[in-house]
Amino acid sequence: MGSCWSWECGNKPRCAGHYGPYCAGWVGPTVLLCIYGFCSMMRPVEPFLTEFLTGAYKNLTTKQVTRQVYPVWTYSNLILLIPVFLVTDFLRYKPVIVLQGLSYVVSFLLLLLGSGVHSAQWALFIYSFGTAADVGYYSYIYSVVQPSYYQRVTSYARGAILVGYAVGALLSQLLLSLGGVSLYCLAVVSLISVSVALLTSFFLPMPKTSLFRRETRSGEDSQSNSGSRNSFVWMRKSRSVAKHVGRTLRRLLSDCKECYSSTAVLFFCLWWAMGRCGFYQVSSYIQVLWVYMQPQHNFTAYNGGVDAIATLSGAAASIAVGHVSLEWSVWGELVLGGFTLLIAGAVFLMDLTKSIWLSYTCVILFKALYMQLITICTFQIAKQLSRERYALVFGVNSFMGTVLQSLLTAVVINTKSLQLTITSQFFVYASYFAAIALLFTVRGVYTALPMNRLSAGDRPERATRLPEA
Repeated sequence: MGSCWSWECGNKPRCAGHYGPYCAGWVGPTVLLCIYGFCSMMRPVEPFLTEFLTGAYKNLTTKQVTRQVYPVWTYSNLILLIPVFLVTDFLRYKPVIVLQGLSYVVSFLLLLLGSGVHSAQWALFIYSFGTAADVGYYSYIYSVVQPSYYQRVTSYARGAILVGYAVGALLSQLLLSLGGVSLYCLAVVSLISVSVALLTSFFLPMPKTSLFRRETRSGEDSQSNSGSRNSFVWMRKSRSVAKHVGRTLRRLLSDCKECYSSTAVLFFCLWWAMGRCGFYQVSSYIQVLWVYMQPQHNFTAYNGGVDAIATLSGAAASIAVGHVSLEWSVWGELVLGGFTLLIAGAVFLMDLTKSIWLSYTCVILFKALYMQLITICTFQIAKQLSRERYALVFGVNSFMGTVLQSLLTAVVINTKSLQLTITSQFFVYASYFAAIALLFTVRGVYTALPMNRLSAGDRPERATRLPEA
């Protein structure tokens, strides 16, 4: 009764009862953010985007889509990732989420109404801002809820994204296979969904402060009186964005040096970045491979169904690995190497097989294994860090993964002297994962064998703990 769904009612959220498990201060923002996440990812046309661009609606060639349209997203994401990351904290997250929703709406409007290569390139460029702004989505909730709810709201926010993508993929398959709906209608449904997400973003409560400022200014705020607090607010508003960015950069560089000084964290971060690069590269061009492979007559594509099954299988694998009892500090790198070898094998089969059904199966295996391994890396990295450094380390990992993906795209896709076919490109991607598997298998053997020879009582603890911030 009379509960507040935001922070507007006071400094702390009001809870239902002295020991009540639910607190209105975190329920409202979390529900709104999950609705936004679900709708922003519920885009039924995406599993069939290549067919939409190369079909009668846009009439682009497969070569144009592969070499001129899709690389725009990779390069633009690389350019936008750092600026968006730096201003997200300064703008206090909500404006970035609103701009993300707006970028999705504009990109789908261009896909629907535009024509030609340049229109598709602009759509992918604007779309890249939305993907670069994911840091705002994942950071926002931490600025409006108490730390005791961080684990719960993180699972809800990530779950909303996962369910939204799976529902969109499944809906696209059902509408195409059973309802006979056109790809153009799927694009319209996608536009409606991201428009609902944009409208939802306006209702998110504005955070009172950012995570970075909360950490750096908490001591000063607690000691200032009312007059000095008002003076500080006036001074803070008068500071330029350039000074804020400069201060943030210096802090980030110092934290990066400290975080990556741990060898254990460094190798898990290395797999995180390299694995992310390979995953997004394969996911971006798998539809082009399917267009090349699928029979020309009377064939119904099942891209949406495959994406839905792969997403749900990956979610199940991620949950399952969380219940595996293993000394990850000893065996983790070896596990990464072994399962990455399976990923390389799945990508090799995508390249070698002429059966689209076997290719579908390999993609499901590929995505399930990747989600499982990225979960291992995520919780191993997070265990070694203070909470304030989560966004920094994973932001840097994402940036390095995007740098690698841009280099891979430049060499494999845009090098005119190579002119690789789509099957040759997938051979390169499989070789890339095989190299990662070899690196981590060798590293895992080097780590596990000496540690395994020692008795449990004499086993030295690996230097994985980092100094507190």
